[in-house]
Amino acid sequence: MDLLTFDKENRDRIKAVESCFGPRGRSLSKPGRILMGEGHLMKQGRRKPQLKAFFLFNDVLMYSSIILNGRWHKKRQIIPLEDIQLEDMEDGKMKNQWLIRTPPKSFFVAAPSLEEKRAWMEHIERCRSDLLRGSNTQSGSAFAVSWIPDHASYKCMRCLNKFTPTNRRHHCRKCGFLVCNSCSKLRAVIEHIHLTKRLRVCKLCYASNEEEAEERARLRGGSTEKPNPEELREDFVASSDAEEVEEELQFIAPSRWLDSQVGTWGQTGTYVYLKSTQP
Repeated sequence: MDLLTFDKENRDRIKAVESCFGPRGRSLSKPGRILMGEGHLMKQGRRKPQLKAFFLFNDVLMYSSIILNGRWHKKRQIIPLEDIQLEDMEDGKMKNQWLIRTPPKSFFVAAPSLEEKRAWMEHIERCRSDLLRGSNTQSGSAFAVSWIPDHASYKCMRCLNKFTPTNRRHHCRKCGFLVCNSCSKLRAVIEHIHLTKRLRVCKLCYASNEEEAEERARLRGGSTEKPNPEELREDFVASSDAEEVEEELQFIAPSRWLDSQVGTWGQTGTYVYLKSTQP
């Protein structure tokens, strides 16, 4: 396949992804952007794992919610590859899971099989390495913690008071612990999540964050003045029954990947769009 044919087919594939978001979907086309792979993964959500459509480009990872039997997508999230760090995880509530760390948020995802999991992790790492090697882009250095699932504790992990319908669960944005409202009334800026917003933190993290802020200000000779507090929407992380997750994963089609016939990226200009990781 010559370069012109490859470019056209790549644009057509990206346009097909854009069309899944309807007429109001924003353009994904960008000079040099290549759609490397796509597939479905379980992502640990607010209350339970949810099936999401994932799209790997050579510069970003995008995921979105699936509606209308997979024909339409919504609520897309785009993460620059330089802001991603992967961590392999042992099986838990979800089998074949791993952790995707980003500065504002970290979350678990799971694949239908170990082969699919390895394929996703390898492709993401390869694209990320190529991006960092081929540009002046710097890798992220600070990443958000993953939140403790709602079901993991029936009491506050700071004061040990039981959670009730009125004493609700909250998450400290710095340590990810489940805490009650009394233990998380304070707000602090966590720079790798947001440079100005003051986020919900537990008392212990607030104290350590204040010490860190004072030390940074002392080193910079700057001010420790804080912006006005701002309430954030709660975004609980939870997990559902393992059997329910496994059952849904069984019906996921294999992911598709863009691979060169010689097994090396970009040497020949000859590419095929393949189903990968499944016989």
